Amino acid sequence: MKNIAELKHRLIAYLVNPVLKKIIKSQMTKLKIGKPAPDFSSTDQHGNTIKLSDFNGKKVVLYFYPKDDTPGCTAQACNLRDNYDTLMKKGYVVLGVSRDTAKSHSRFIKKYELPFSLVVDADLKINRMYDVWGEKMMFGRKYLGTIRTTFVINEKGIIDEIISDIDTENHSAQILK
Repeated sequence: MKNIAELKHRLIAYLVNPVLKKIIKSQMTKLKIGKPAPDFSSTDQHGNTIKLSDFNGKKVVLYFYPKDDTPGCTAQACNLRDNYDTLMKKGYVVLGVSRDTAKSHSRFIKKYELPFSLVVDADLKINRMYDVWGEKMMFGRKYLGTIRTTFVINEKGIIDEIISDIDTENHSAQILK
């Protein structure tokens, strides 16, 4: 654990995650394993342009999450951080995507010492391209949001795996299995 805030977020995620899995209506993306991952262009936390095609020849973990510095998203990001060396040794590049701003991403990265880039998707183009923006339900209220989903993309830009039932506390294990 890096700090008290992380511990607090992890505890909340641990307590709430089983409940959320039951009450959040999730949908599966229409993208399929074995098909090309849609290319995108956006910016990261520093304002640098990031394109999926920049990572041709590398395996990519492209994970979509709802919001910076919230319990489940923090638990997921910190789990990827804690296992980042193992992911890198296996040849993976990690990219997180949310609709948060570059400034928010920068704060999130600094606060939790995240070693990977976070992509800005304020206009939801990437969310829609990957079909992870949709209707969710929590506590009886329907709303639109990012459906937490991870795409594992191979060196040729082909989707090898789609993980939609995310275990935020053990997400790296789901990727490395």
